[in-house]
Amino acid sequence: MDYVAGSCNIGKGEIRRRQFVALIGLVLLLVTTAGLLTSDTAKSARFSVFVPALIFSVGFIQSRRKFCLAFGLMGTFNFGSMGKLSRVASPQDRKADRKTALSILIQALSLALTITLIIYLLPF
Repeated sequence: MDYVAGSCNIGKGEIRRRQFVALIGLVLLLVTTAGLLTSDTAKSARFSVFVPALIFSVGFIQSRRKFCLAFGLMGTFNFGSMGKLSRVASPQDRKADRKTALSILIQALSLALTITLIIYLLPF
């Protein structure tokens, strides 16, 4: 796998890291949801699942797209060992990466909001 501007800026190790973040977010989401649904809290408290839903969403979308949102905004990529970043040289490539990063952010926010609204609307 190689760097492709606006399409792929992380290798296998970084993808696994984002999969792990998604898993942590999912566990937090499930635990938070279960706690809220089984306790006597105000229905509006269900909006608190947005943060774990966002953690899940960001990790999930980045791992599926093979693209790190933060790296895209910083103009970097990594296909080597963990933490060893390379700079994107071309201004056009950095622009394409920023566009993809913003797209991922919007997708993650949309997914997290959708999950939150579904949990809010559950008839429990």
